[in-house]
Amino acid sequence: MPWENNNWEKSLQIVAERGYLIPAINTGTIDYVACADRLANSIRDWHPAANITILTKEMLPFGDLGGFANDWQCFYASPYRQTIKLEADMIAASPVDHWWTMFEKRDVVVSKGCRTIYDTPAQSRFYRKLFDVNQLPDVYNAITYWRRSETAREFFELVRTIFENWHQYQLLLKFPESTPSTDVVYAMAAVILGPERVTLPPKFGPSIVHMKRYIQPTHTQDWTQELVWEFTNPGVRIHTVAQHGFVHYHIKDWQPA
Repeated sequence: MPWENNNWEKSLQIVAERGYLIPAINTGTIDYVACADRLANSIRDWHPAANITILTKEMLPFGDLGGFANDWQCFYASPYRQTIKLEADMIAASPVDHWWTMFEKRDVVVSKGCRTIYDTPAQSRFYRKLFDVNQLPDVYNAITYWRRSETAREFFELVRTIFENWHQYQLLLKFPESTPSTDVVYAMAAVILGPERVTLPPKFGPSIVHMKRYIQPTHTQDWTQELVWEFTNPGVRIHTVAQHGFVHYHIKDWQPA
């Protein structure tokens, strides 16, 4: 395995300098490949020449380990020297290629915080209580950049270690999850390596528009049935407001086009 020797770089087959990687591992109830296709199409609406790889279960270099525990394999699966990994259930609502210039001087950047449809920082901490009580950085793995580097390898190997040894790492937290989420694991890895090594300073870098109920907020879980939205081909307006960056729509069967 590549982490067991000093030749891990040679094991990564690079086909392009920059590209987007979208993990899409279907479950019994959710077609993440369909979500990933929708996301890829929305990126190409703005950037027709973008390099995009949809990472399916069959492409995982070390096999399907189940759910979030597959995340660390993205480092070894990416065919790009610089990668932006994106969660599948998002849509690109505006151009995003300027982020490469922002990221390229760093080895790893995990996005922080999220936004409302009005482009204001989310105030609700309903979904982040574990982060607050444990003073973890407010990271969102939905947008994660890395360049092929020792720092990136170290980060993803640490992510792997935390997932595989959660029964030990959860003892470090107050009120831990029984099954760790990727955001929590990334936050713990960031603390161990040093948040300054894997995140940007406050108010810098991209953040997602998160459509979960208590972030916007909405009265119900399904915002698509409550808020007025319009696909603008390309782009999307929600309550007449043009969105920008990536919108994490959360409702997996939403059909914006």
